[in-house]
Amino acid sequence: MFAMENMPAGKSKGTYKRVPALDKCFAFLELMARVKKPMGISEISQALGYHKSTVFNMVHTLVDLGVLEEGSEGKFRFGPELYALGKAAGGGSELVSTVRPCLEEIGEKTRLSVFLGIRSGNRAIIMDKVDSPFDIKVSSQAGMAIPLLAGAGGKALLSQVPEAELDEILSNSRLKKFTHSSCASKKKYKAMIKRARLEGFALDDEEYIEGIRALAVPLRLNRDNLQAAIWVVGLKSQIKDEALPAVKSTLKEVAEKIETRLWSGG
Repeated sequence: MFAMENMPAGKSKGTYKRVPALDKCFAFLELMARVKKPMGISEISQALGYHKSTVFNMVHTLVDLGVLEEGSEGKFRFGPELYALGKAAGGGSELVSTVRPCLEEIGEKTRLSVFLGIRSGNRAIIMDKVDSPFDIKVSSQAGMAIPLLAGAGGKALLSQVPEAELDEILSNSRLKKFTHSSCASKKKYKAMIKRARLEGFALDDEEYIEGIRALAVPLRLNRDNLQAAIWVVGLKSQIKDEALPAVKSTLKEVAEKIETRLWSGG
C-alpha cells in the first residue's frame, strides 16, 4: 500500500523500472550468507561474475553503512548494522526472541541494565537490552558495536573461542588502556579469559568505563561460529562487593535456562 501511494502518476507495479544496483547488492549479500565466511573482492568478483571495480565500490559502500566490516587480510564479513536490521524485522532472530524474556527476568531481579551480545570479528554486537529502572544508569542501543577486548561481555565471548584462535586475536590486537584499571598485559588478559572459561563467569571492575562494573556469563549454544553472552552493567555503587554472588548466581541460572531452551528447540 505504501509503495502504491508513492508511485508516480500513471505507474503501476507491472511497469516499474528495476534497479540493477539493488539486484547486484542482494546477490552479493545472499552469496555471503551462503558461503558463511569472510570473502575478498577477487573472490566475490569471480563468484558473481562482476567487474572488480563494481565489487570494490559496492563493498566499501556497505562498509560505510555498517552492513559489512573489513577483517584481516582485506576480507569482508557482515557488520553490526545488519544485525540491528535483522532484530528490527519482526522481533529478530530465534536467539533474540528466546532471550528477551530472560533479560527482563534478570532486570527485575537485579535492577541493572542487561544486555545480550554476540561476537562479530573483533567487536561485540549488542543484540538486545533491558534498561535499569534507576534514573542514573548505563545504556546502549541494540546494534551498537563495542570493542571485543573490553569489558565483561568481551571476556565471556572470548571464553568460547578455541585456544589457537584466541592466541591469534591477542597477537594481532593491542590492549587499550580505557581506564586506570584496564589490563595492558596480554599474558594477564589471556589468564582472565581462561578463568572465565573455567568458571563460566567474567567480571569488569572499572576496566572499560570509570565507576562502572559489569558481570557476564557465556551462552553455550553449540552453534558453529556463534559466540553469545549476557551481561549486566551498573555503577559501582549499585553493584557492591556483597551483591556480586547473588548477581552471579542469577546470571548463571538464567543462562542455563536459555541454553536448555535453545538446545531442546523449545
